[in-house]
Amino acid sequence: MQTCIEIASAVRSGECSARSVVEHCLERIRQFDAPLNAFVFVDEAAALAAADSVDQCVSGGGDPGLLAGVPFGIKDLRDHCKGMPLRNGSLITSDAPPDERDSVHIARLKKSGAIAIGKVATAEFGLDGVTHTLLHGTTRNPWNPERTPSGSSGGSSAAVAAGMVPLATGGDGLGSIRCPAGFTGMVGLKPSLGRIPRNDGFADTACPGAITATVADTARYLDTVCGPDDCDRMTLPVVNERYETLMEKLEVAGLRAVWSADLGFAPVEPEVREVCEQAARKLAHEANLELVADHYTFTNAYVAWNALAAVRLREQFEFLGYLPDHLDEISPGPRRFIERYAYRDTHELVAYQQTVMKVEQEMAALFREADVLLTPTACCVPYAAEGPLPELIAGMDASETNGEPFTALASIGWNPSISIPAGLSSDGLPIGLLINVRRHRDDIALRLARISEGINGWPLRAPGY
Repeated sequence: MQTCIEIASAVRSGECSARSVVEHCLERIRQFDAPLNAFVFVDEAAALAAADSVDQCVSGGGDPGLLAGVPFGIKDLRDHCKGMPLRNGSLITSDAPPDERDSVHIARLKKSGAIAIGKVATAEFGLDGVTHTLLHGTTRNPWNPERTPSGSSGGSSAAVAAGMVPLATGGDGLGSIRCPAGFTGMVGLKPSLGRIPRNDGFADTACPGAITATVADTARYLDTVCGPDDCDRMTLPVVNERYETLMEKLEVAGLRAVWSADLGFAPVEPEVREVCEQAARKLAHEANLELVADHYTFTNAYVAWNALAAVRLREQFEFLGYLPDHLDEISPGPRRFIERYAYRDTHELVAYQQTVMKVEQEMAALFREADVLLTPTACCVPYAAEGPLPELIAGMDASETNGEPFTALASIGWNPSISIPAGLSSDGLPIGLLINVRRHRDDIALRLARISEGINGWPLRAPGY
């Protein structure tokens, strides 16, 4: 499978047909998906019909758009796609009928000429760091099927890393795009909150996004889906120039960057620390960043944010009738999440809200002095595909940080944040580097990611695919 940009260029020029691209994609799904369990719904007929429409547009002298003929997978959570069911990875909603409309996110992708292939697996209701559900089973990492591609966008990262599709949508409320990208050697951008219209207002940290294999593909994707829409009052105006252009030319020399291996609170595997620090220092040198001393210690908001989200989720589930009667139908990880965090008294919740607000202020303080924050994407390498989440990392208690606490900062601060490959562990598993930048400066995140890609390079898919 080629990159999104290569596919679109070939289809727009008539060098190849969108139908042939989709047929190739469908064949790769048939060949590789069974052991990985990335796709949970495929609509071949609709995909081929959409491809024929793109080809008719080209043959008639038209331009189908920036993603002409690009097949993509859709995370089975919050992203509505006409003709496909939205099951949320849950037995509770397994009988959902096909959607009658597209969300704004999916509609914009289709308008750009991209072709929806099907739905990819998600952690149930987005509530787990592994993609393992009672409804669909276990989604596995193409780099090592015994390990997880993370969650909740695990199907997205597995599908792209195995070359079944060059792009898959995701959603990121606390790291659900970036962690799966980090665990599979892919590129995962959480844009500024409001850059892409949201499909619902459940959480004020959650935003749509995508996983791709290259920074350029991510930039082009963002160019096609960004911009305001009345469905989301927090959406931002469009920028004056395409991100794909800014990615190549934006001046970043002299920006002040902070490197932190642990943010002062989280245990990190020594190999992850070493690989990410080397990648961070190499990026700082190549981009002419001023790497300032790390004197920032952040508050750990893992428990606080989870408790606040879980209480809100419990209330929503009770309103919808999912709880308490259907608790035993919820997958083990999300059930543990609900049972651990969702039942808190008012005083605890007020304290947790203060903790989250403190982290928001800590992020503001950092970006008054610096322009970039570099950390590992995760504290550890990918763990067992079925879970559970690690509670011991580098011999230290990680029960209140888990393996992926660093992505929370940009979510709480509404900052752009992108995970890119930093290198491989000694046993050949991907390790991700996280680039966080000032609010609304998605262009800087993409530019720095592009510089790192240019000096390091990385595989477009996992070995063997």
